[in-house]
Amino acid sequence: MSILEFLGIKMNEQTASPAARPSDVDSIRRIVGALDRLDPREARRVAAFAFVLSRAANADMSITQDEIREMERLVMSWAGLSEEVAVLVVEIARHQNILFGGTENFLVTRELKESATHEEKVKLLHCLFAVSAADDSISASEEGIIAQIASELGIDRAEMVAIRASYRDKRAVMKNLPE
Repeated sequence: MSILEFLGIKMNEQTASPAARPSDVDSIRRIVGALDRLDPREARRVAAFAFVLSRAANADMSITQDEIREMERLVMSWAGLSEEVAVLVVEIARHQNILFGGTENFLVTRELKESATHEEKVKLLHCLFAVSAADDSISASEEGIIAQIASELGIDRAEMVAIRASYRDKRAVMKNLPE
């Protein structure tokens, strides 16, 4: 299965390329080609990573432009992708999460649990908090989703709380407390 199929992009069976419209441009073809050149296992991990990031960003039913830019930056950093490819991966993952998140959230997170090391899971939690904090506030609903993802990844509550502590100044529930 190619990354495109995993991400839900229909392929033209005659040409083995994405179903194209006459208005498609060469840059889109190059981006799709770059995704297809990824090792299939790595492509699945990148797609799952982006999907889980969008899950946290969408916890409050809104994904801001700041959150999108942070997801793109993290996907570039995590997978070593070009900006154009990262933008495409994030956009596809974001739309897939909006459309199918309710039924696929756990399945995608379970795949990451099985394929990621403990260190990668911890790094993912930091990324989830960073995406949620991109608009300068981590809402209670975003915190709740991150805690749920941490549990699904097999990270204990104490470790999740320790990671969350480094984002104290961005937590909405902490912003109005006296010093």
